[in-house]
Amino acid sequence: MVALALAVLLVVVCYSVAIGQRGDKTATAYTTLDRMIVPTTPIPSTIHPFDVSKFSEYGYGQYKYGAGLGYDLRLDLMSADYSSANITKVSSLLRFFAMTDVHITDEESPAQGVYFGIRENGIISGYSPAMLYSTQMLDAAVQTVNEINKKDSLDFGIFLGDVGNSGQYDELRWFIDTLDGKTINPDSGIKDDPVPGPNNDYQDEFKAAGLDSSIPWYTAIGNHDHFWMGTNPPTEYIEGSYTGSDILKVGDIFAPGGLYRSDFYVGTVDGSTPDGTPIGAGPVNSTSPITVASDPNRRFISIEEWMNEFSNTTSSPSGHGFSGAEPGFACYSFDPNPNVPIRVIVLDDTQSEDDLDIHGYGHGTLDQKRYDWLISELDKGQAEDKLMIVAAHIPIGVQMSGVLGAFMGWSTQAAVSEEALLAKLHTYPNLLMWTSGHRHLNDVTAQYSPDPEHPELGFWVVETPSLREFPQQFRTFEVALNSDNTVSLFVTDVDPIVEGNMLAERSRSYAIAAYQIFKTVIPDQPTGSVSYNAELKKQLTPVMQEKLRAVSSGSSERTGVSNGEGVISIFSQMQSKPADGTYCYPCAVSSFLSLGTASHDMPNINETRFSNLFSMRGHRPSAENRDAILSHGNPLCYQLWWGGVDGVDKTEPPGQNSSTS
Repeated sequence: MVALALAVLLVVVCYSVAIGQRGDKTATAYTTLDRMIVPTTPIPSTIHPFDVSKFSEYGYGQYKYGAGLGYDLRLDLMSADYSSANITKVSSLLRFFAMTDVHITDEESPAQGVYFGIRENGIISGYSPAMLYSTQMLDAAVQTVNEINKKDSLDFGIFLGDVGNSGQYDELRWFIDTLDGKTINPDSGIKDDPVPGPNNDYQDEFKAAGLDSSIPWYTAIGNHDHFWMGTNPPTEYIEGSYTGSDILKVGDIFAPGGLYRSDFYVGTVDGSTPDGTPIGAGPVNSTSPITVASDPNRRFISIEEWMNEFSNTTSSPSGHGFSGAEPGFACYSFDPNPNVPIRVIVLDDTQSEDDLDIHGYGHGTLDQKRYDWLISELDKGQAEDKLMIVAAHIPIGVQMSGVLGAFMGWSTQAAVSEEALLAKLHTYPNLLMWTSGHRHLNDVTAQYSPDPEHPELGFWVVETPSLREFPQQFRTFEVALNSDNTVSLFVTDVDPIVEGNMLAERSRSYAIAAYQIFKTVIPDQPTGSVSYNAELKKQLTPVMQEKLRAVSSGSSERTGVSNGEGVISIFSQMQSKPADGTYCYPCAVSSFLSLGTASHDMPNINETRFSNLFSMRGHRPSAENRDAILSHGNPLCYQLWWGGVDGVDKTEPPGQNSSTS
């Protein structure tokens, strides 16, 4: 019986890997190191962001691919006499991805802010035609992460807030369900099908790919996740409008008291139209009121409800960071890899509904409780000799002046001023980075050490752009140890794969068009582009140098990554691809077979996972590992693993084509 099972497994696995993982040929995951999206210049014209049918006529939303963008070497935090000449990377310590400001949007809700986007001198955050495709673009980004993970496995992923647009339950569920690989119905109210047939319009159901199960993912909270449109706690009237049928009425929300006026209908989107035509928006005294189909799933949710919803998921880890957290306290920390001394501190630095309304609720802040918690976590990480990354929605120590600073800068109501917080952060030499979203920018800011004699007291602030607005990118991060015992943080922009995905392609085109029509000003990075790839150097203390040398001394490659449960995915280890485009992995097949007889529960062959096993990145198994394999009761397993499968060199360990990045 066992022999028959092995034979069946061998046939199925060989067939599966011969045509590619999951049996499909998938698009190549390019990063901006390989190529850049370059919007083409449209014909000057008077056009509105909702004139979707005119975009192609005037050349809006069109682009081409340009040359790739290399890494900008940043030595800002190093001593004045530091030289990077002849310095090489010794080992890769950690790899992860970050996405932020996804802004999953229920565009048919009667309580969105459409009017503030389509009015004269409107703002892109109020309305953009790209918001029709927020779930489809997230799905495309997830598929891109999965392709990147095949090349070199990621230790985890993190979302840096604003996963939804206006604190609605259905927006949050669409986000989580997309990550879980569920069937997504991005329609609310009554069912619409603007273009008859499946998979051809923004309202159609689709089966999400789901994030590769080998990648644990976490999230931080953003202001749009628990405030109406990210600007204010909803009044009783506004909250009732979420699930009602009447279009919400407010005043100018950017003026004092505007939230409590009834000057404008905010409008909505007609989900029965192919282009998602805005309707019912405008001044109350000149706009006919309309009603829409109500939907209880549009309800506004509290921070506590938002946190709890992450436990209703099929992906890992359970709760995505919030399991065991104090209700309503959206802060936690985790160690991505128990073998690498790096800790991630996830911080809620958004405003509280108890704050006074001073230019809205989009500022960064910490109350005393969150500040004390942060300092406790930093103290603990420093005492345990761990490098630390703070992940929060709102950046700190970045230039925000004028109107932008008034609505998005550090709050004057915070328990600690921005200057005092920065000064405190500079007392932790193991603090590597503060990473965030919020501003939808690609900025990287050096926070210089206050003491030139101790450059290790400096850290980096790295921002990631929005997945909704151009350039619609996410980032990958790699922490690497160098030959001079410094660390490098490689930050890389990634454009989601849209080739062969009509709806995601439409999202990209519409995002570029909105960027052009709104004349959005995105500051050029030092490379002259809106994108930015960089190698960010940091000096380490002698203690951390010694500790990281010890970690990397066993191997220059990262070991199998954890999903929070000490498991690895065999298919994430398949990396050798012949020139003819087929896949043949005798080593991986033999690994699968050598362990398969010990598994009584065999789920989908492409998703099988094994606990507490050694890395399969081309290392000869030790005697201990060999004995562990043999202890499963089938001597054939070891023969298959090492020398008994065609295509495996019987004298040298199986290697891999690509180097670990």
